[in-house]
Amino acid sequence: MYSEVIHRLEREALLHRIVVNPRVLAGKPTIRGLRISVEQILAALAAGVPVADLLQDYPELEATDIQAVLTYAFERVSEERVYALAAVA
Repeated sequence: MYSEVIHRLEREALLHRIVVNPRVLAGKPTIRGLRISVEQILAALAAGVPVADLLQDYPELEATDIQAVLTYAFERVSEERVYALAAVA
């Protein structure tokens, strides 16, 4: 129970690094309100860019920001549901 509470608190702290502001990047989720989107970082990681390179290319980023991006993506995917629809004749 205690470890679950700690894990939840850590997850919440990470997710607080992700900011959605309609005035920044058209409301896309960004990291700490910087003009670096979650999408940019996920695309780079998916393309095989090492985390060390991202941190060098974006000096304002911290390793914890990358964790936050991955946690945010996990949360969104874990909420996704697929429902079977009846065929319409």
